[in-house]
Amino acid sequence: MNNKSITYKKSGVNINAADQFVNFISSVSSKKRGKKKFSNIGGFGSISEIPNQIKQPKIVACTDGVGTKVEIANTLNKYDTIGIDLVAMSVNDLIVQGAKPLLFLDYISINKIDLKKLKSIIKGILKGCELSKCELVGGETAEMPGTYEKGKFDIAGFAVGIVGKNKILRKDKIKNNDLILAIPSSGLHSNGYSLVRYLLKQKKIDIKKNNFLKKELIRPTKIYVSEVLKLIDKDLINGCANITGGGLADNIKRVIPDNLTAEINLEQIKASKIFKWLHKKGISDKEMLKTFNCGVGFCLIINPKKLNKIKRYFTNNFKPYVIGKISKNFKEKVKLNGSVNWI
Repeated sequence: MNNKSITYKKSGVNINAADQFVNFISSVSSKKRGKKKFSNIGGFGSISEIPNQIKQPKIVACTDGVGTKVEIANTLNKYDTIGIDLVAMSVNDLIVQGAKPLLFLDYISINKIDLKKLKSIIKGILKGCELSKCELVGGETAEMPGTYEKGKFDIAGFAVGIVGKNKILRKDKIKNNDLILAIPSSGLHSNGYSLVRYLLKQKKIDIKKNNFLKKELIRPTKIYVSEVLKLIDKDLINGCANITGGGLADNIKRVIPDNLTAEINLEQIKASKIFKWLHKKGISDKEMLKTFNCGVGFCLIINPKKLNKIKRYFTNNFKPYVIGKISKNFKEKVKLNGSVNWI
C-alpha cells in the first residue's frame, strides 16, 4: 500500500465534517447570544463574566448525561429534544444548591459525524440553555469509529452556576413541620430507560407503532430553573431536591438534616399516564419507586405559611402540591407511607 493513501478520513474520522459542525454551532449560538462578549466556540477555551451584583459569590458545578434515552432517540430517529434533556439534568441539580446557571458545555461522542443528527442535537442543547437562561460556551465532538457501532452516540454535559453565600440552600434551613411539595414531572425525564427498554423487549412492543409511547418516551425533561430561582430570590423555600435516578426516597434524603425525617404520603402522588402504563405492564411498586420519578420531578421543602404564595409562581400543569412533611423522632431520613394509586 502506498503510504500516501493512509489518511485519517480512511480510518473513519472526517475532520472536515467536524469543522463544518463547529462552524454551525458558532453561527447558531451567536444568534442566540446577540452581542455578549467573551464566547469562543471553536477556540481552546471560553471566558465568561461573573455577575458583579452577587455578594460573596460561590461557584457550583454539575455534570450528567441522559443515559439510554439516546437509544429511544435513535429508534425514533428524533434528536431535537434530547439536548434539552441534557441541559436539564445538570441545571436542575444546580438550583438545588440555590445556584443560577451561568454556562454549559457539551460532549458528544459518535461513531461517525452525521451533520443532520448533530445539528438537531445541538439545537436542543441551545433550547435547553435558553430555558435555563445560561449560555452554551463550548464543548467537544469526538468521532470514534470502532468504539461505537454504526449510528450510535452518547452525550454528556457540564454546567456551572453561581450563588451568593447567603442564598445557599443549606440543610440547616429545613425545620420540623415544614411541608414537602411535589412539582409534577413532564414524564420519565431521563431516568430508568434501561428498564423501560428491557420491558419493551420482553413484551415485544414496537414504540414506532405506538403513538402514546412514541410521544411519552421522547418527551423532554422539565427545566425548573425559572420558577425555583424566583422562589429562592424571595426566600420562599427552605430546601429542594431534583428527583432523578433512585426515585423520590433516594434523592430527597440527600437534603434532609440528620435529626429530621421526610415523611411522605405516597397516596398523594399524582402519577401520570406513562407511569401507570409501566406499572400495569408488570413493574412492581418497589421497582417503580426506586427507578422512576413516578410523576414527581422536583420537590420543595417550605414553611407551611408560604404555600399559597409559592403556588402563584407555577402554571397549572406544574402547580406544586403537598405530599408530606418534615418530622422528627424517626431513625430514617425518609419514611414512605401508603402506596401510589396507579389506577
